[in-house]
Amino acid sequence: MLAEDFNAREKTVGLLPADIDILPPSDDRVFKLILTSPDGKPALIDLISSIIGRRVVDAAILNNELPPGDTAEKAERLDVNCMTDDGTQIDLEMQASRIQEDLNGEHKNLKGKGIYYLCDLHSSQPSKGLRRYDRLAQTYQVTFCSYTVFPKLPDYANSFSMRHDLTNELLSDAIRVIYVELSKLGGILKKPVSEMGDLEKWALFFQYANIPAHRETLNKVIETKEALKMAGDLLMSVSKDEHERAVFRSRRMYQTDLASNLATAEDRGRQEGMQKGRQEGVVEVARNLLKMRLPLDEIATATGLTIEAINRLRHDG
Repeated sequence: MLAEDFNAREKTVGLLPADIDILPPSDDRVFKLILTSPDGKPALIDLISSIIGRRVVDAAILNNELPPGDTAEKAERLDVNCMTDDGTQIDLEMQASRIQEDLNGEHKNLKGKGIYYLCDLHSSQPSKGLRRYDRLAQTYQVTFCSYTVFPKLPDYANSFSMRHDLTNELLSDAIRVIYVELSKLGGILKKPVSEMGDLEKWALFFQYANIPAHRETLNKVIETKEALKMAGDLLMSVSKDEHERAVFRSRRMYQTDLASNLATAEDRGRQEGMQKGRQEGVVEVARNLLKMRLPLDEIATATGLTIEAINRLRHDG
């Protein structure tokens, strides 16, 4: 390879071409494929370091089986479970689609899910030879979320530990839940790249890498970190893989069909409820008119009920 060709390639490694349809790294499967690739280990280490706020030397992937091919089988957990060189456990999850919640907007189901997996992971540490509970490794549950979970909190990244309700005194930071809300990155996207933090850069990559309108900004971000260049290369590799593109389409079709079916069922339920309510209202009006001893034909005209139906109401009391 000529020197100028090599230099040109060095400048474009990891950058995202403007003319290629790129799969979204905010998709949970694409997210996992990037971070669990053997070639992506430096990227994983850098991402973890940016999250926990200290330098990580090494990280090992645990339970790294990709999900079954059946796109409808959502018993799978598309997360990235790993352990750092000092024993810290960290579970990274991309929450690309909303899970079923109550209508109060508090996202209790999502929050409960994070706590459940955090506690399960923390208590899974080997108990053999354990002498002191305060020497258990720290455990993090990190959820990158494509929608807003904490509308009253201005920060895009929010970390929770165990503290006193009144004094805020720390009881323990052995377990920690972190939410990175990708929906809150609009302001960060406008910052000069030189002023962006490492986690901000990673969050922008996950949220905007597949969006052509932001490709130029994202490439400026990618150029600042070797780890992001690796992630960009892996994202391009996944995006060019016809099998992965087919899996992505199948999963999206399944999710879209499921959402459509749920919406149709909800609309049908509302319509049936309205029809039932209207029918009950008409019957109640007919009963009141019977009490007023109006002629049956006038009641039929007023309510739309048949004479036979009104007679049944009269006999039923």
